[in-house]
Amino acid sequence: MNLRLLFLIGILGVQSCAKVPITGRRQMNLVDEASIMTMANEQYVEVMRTGKVLPASDPRSLMVKKVGDRIAASATQYLKDHRASNRVAGFQWEFKVLDEPTVNAWCMPGGKVAFYTGILPVTKDETGLAVVMGHEVAHAIARHGNERMSQGMAVQAAGMTLEVFTAQNPGLARDLFLQSVGIGSSLGMLAYSRKHESEADKMGLVFMAMAGYDPREAPKFWERMSSGGGQTPPELLSTHPSDETRIRDLEAYMSEALKYYTP
Repeated sequence: MNLRLLFLIGILGVQSCAKVPITGRRQMNLVDEASIMTMANEQYVEVMRTGKVLPASDPRSLMVKKVGDRIAASATQYLKDHRASNRVAGFQWEFKVLDEPTVNAWCMPGGKVAFYTGILPVTKDETGLAVVMGHEVAHAIARHGNERMSQGMAVQAAGMTLEVFTAQNPGLARDLFLQSVGIGSSLGMLAYSRKHESEADKMGLVFMAMAGYDPREAPKFWERMSSGGGQTPPELLSTHPSDETRIRDLEAYMSEALKYYTP
């Protein structure tokens, strides 16, 4: 039996037992989570070392941390209530702001979160920040980075462990990891990415609602993103659902999210 076949058998085995909180979707996570978190910490240190990190005393940093702490607490509580605390085992939450015009934010496996100043005019206030924060925290809790990395390794390194792959192809492993956590893009991951974005939207609504932020503000945030100007690529060639699809799906899930909301 060749390595590729063994690898595919492994995929089926993992898919049969791993489920994402809230959505219940079965997922493929072939890479050891501890290894992913070690890689995440290394890349996070590098990004912070080379980026323009705002001081902790900056009002923008203070607001991002405030919202991040509340979202992380609500997500952790949800997982505890549903006997899924293993999803955040070993997480060490950090919330940083990078002074760059990029309209983006991300959360690495292990709870390291970064917002770029370019997205802050779109978030506008704490609730807008909570929309994005809930979404990014959801990515980490759902282990989407692991799932994308697993998918990429199925193509690039069938049969290899992450450690062997990283040792033999450090540059490729680094690029694949950064794409997997949203710092980069890859057409090969588009179908997974759109699925993950929609899943993180739903989970993020619940987390922000539990943290006391009105989830009904989420569609408004994406409307602002949609009207921000620039040419939006067609949904087929985007790592994210179209703004129209995203807003429609958020509104369809809103009644469920509101069950967790107490002003």
